[in-house]
Amino acid sequence: MTSAATAPASMAMRAASLPERAVQEWSQALPAGTENHESDVRRFGAFWTQSAALLRTLPDKARRNEAEQGAADALIAVARASREAFLAAHVDEIYDRLTAQRSIFRRLDDLAYDAAKLVPGLVPTRAEVDAEAAHLQRDKDGVEIDQGLFLAHVLSRPLIGEHLCHAMLLPRQESAGLAAEFASCGSLDLGAARLTRRGKAVHLDMINPRFLNAEDDTTLSHTELAVDVATLDRTTDIAVMRGVVVDNEKYRGKRIFGAGINLTHLYLGKIPFLWFLIRDLGYVHKLLRGVAAPDSVPDDVNGRGTEKLWIAALDTFAIGGHCQALLVMDYVLAASDAFITLPARKEGIIPGFANLRLPRFTGDRIAREAILYERRLTCDSADGRLICDEIAPAAEMDAAIERVVAGLTSAGAVSAIGNRRAFRVGQEPLDLFRRYASVYAREQAYCHFSPALIANLERNWDAKNRKV
Repeated sequence: MTSAATAPASMAMRAASLPERAVQEWSQALPAGTENHESDVRRFGAFWTQSAALLRTLPDKARRNEAEQGAADALIAVARASREAFLAAHVDEIYDRLTAQRSIFRRLDDLAYDAAKLVPGLVPTRAEVDAEAAHLQRDKDGVEIDQGLFLAHVLSRPLIGEHLCHAMLLPRQESAGLAAEFASCGSLDLGAARLTRRGKAVHLDMINPRFLNAEDDTTLSHTELAVDVATLDRTTDIAVMRGVVVDNEKYRGKRIFGAGINLTHLYLGKIPFLWFLIRDLGYVHKLLRGVAAPDSVPDDVNGRGTEKLWIAALDTFAIGGHCQALLVMDYVLAASDAFITLPARKEGIIPGFANLRLPRFTGDRIAREAILYERRLTCDSADGRLICDEIAPAAEMDAAIERVVAGLTSAGAVSAIGNRRAFRVGQEPLDLFRRYASVYAREQAYCHFSPALIANLERNWDAKNRKV
């Protein structure tokens, strides 16, 4: 007999002419509740297998009619709700098995894909994600949403959530060798990011000139490696982040701090969901909290990492994700002609951790207007100066950077870092970060695959006509 939980979905599947027997068997396979871990892995796994098999009987999303899409949506929703129930009961056990009782660290992408092996059907495999990656964003069923749900549940639990945050603050495996190279040579070219030592400062240039220094899947790992090396470098006391001169007709010859996420790549389906979490729990968090060590919880009370003061040199504009980066900087030096925007709602996504951080700078009203209503902040204005510490003439930015570096390093780094930690423990302790990250993982997953995202990009970005 069809259960109340599956009745609407069963009706939708019948309307799409799915086989009656398969629909009935699927409905009856839905577990009524959770039991012990091993039993639930079998029972829920069998239901997820049947759900996937039924979904495969439908055409690809791009070729479905209205009834078929309704059946797919209903089927996916029931399977997803069952995963939420399973995770609520068993996420601690899953995490402990994947990390040997938290004795080893796994980055969140490895964790998600290892979970797919440990509990088949709970989250997508690499092959399933790769198969969807071949489609435009609008033509994806959103299998990666289940990765967001899994990570949201992990991050919601204090013990395992803190452990995952710790894992993401550790230096990348390649960072030690690159740090040695930089210490020896004083420069390091990673492609999308470049490091140069200048006196007491390490300068990190963000490089994606064709897309106005936007961030995408080609820049993320290079940026995190650069942040690791800059932070761990013992030959410098302070770090400066800046965008390079871009190759664009409108802005040719101008430096740009950055245009945020690469919206063209987003529309074309080239930004995987995990990109958002790797970015914000990775290099952006490292800018705020430093690079962690395995034996010390980086919560500022029980342990701490290695960190530097960071200066942002804001040329022309900081849009979206690059505005978010300003909110974890210790000092923002902006050119007099620069501006800041957070158009995430216009794009249909959540602007990283800006919802948590921006109100500390601007107050709640301006923060809501910036995030929800696209309010533009001119750097050289009363509102812009709530985020920017200093304004310099655009033609004098190089000299201004050198002056700020000298001023911030004149009293030594020890007290500066101590004060940085003292501010942070009151403003954004690790536990607050973790809880926000849990909400972000779930909500951004749904936003990333929302039809509204595609409509917004086509309406506001002319995404159909953009070139890769």
